Amino acid sequence: MMNLHRPSRPQSLAALAALILLGSACTTHPPLPDAPGRRIESGIASWYGPGFQGKRTANGEIYDMNGITAAHKKLPFGTVVEVHNRANDRRVQVRINDRGPFVRGRIIDLSKGAADAIGMLGPGIAQVDLYLVSGSDQTQFTVQVGAFRHTANADELVRKLEARAFPEIHVRSHDGWHRVQLGSFKDRSAAEKLRNDLRRQGFEAAIKGLPLIKD
Repeated sequence: MMNLHRPSRPQSLAALAALILLGSACTTHPPLPDAPGRRIESGIASWYGPGFQGKRTANGEIYDMNGITAAHKKLPFGTVVEVHNRANDRRVQVRINDRGPFVRGRIIDLSKGAADAIGMLGPGIAQVDLYLVSGSDQTQFTVQVGAFRHTANADELVRKLEARAFPEIHVRSHDGWHRVQLGSFKDRSAAEKLRNDLRRQGFEAAIKGLPLIKD
């Protein structure tokens, strides 16, 4: 007679428990969709501002609370997502450059500028849907050399840059700030090259995203 080995009951229960745990681990955090336009998450958004202004974000950039960026716990830096405010149907596309939020139950922390774009500054939080933005070709970068409250200061910096023959100088004004920026790049490495050139010549420079804002 063939002698079949049967695991003992404790061994069988242990194996079953291991399979259940493995299945739970596989389904608790499903992979994020990689198809453009697909919804990634739904939940509560918040915003952060003055206490972090001028400090370094998790990816090494200097935080500009009036910019259009966001913090997320796990999305790769540079990912661009569209944030849809369910309360008023306003949308903004933000670039992930920081980690957070670290308050339980919240899925994204917007910069002040992004929160203002979707009308959630006053309430402080909002129920939102996050959508993956289609294609890296929609993400462009610029090199910011200064941000000023007064246009005269921005104009003075523009003259200095023009004297050094830097091309494609723009002053982009939003929310009372006048940002002096150079170029528009689809390739981040090209923006990094310009930033390094500016720094060698004594200018403070940082790479910024140029996402679209939708009403």
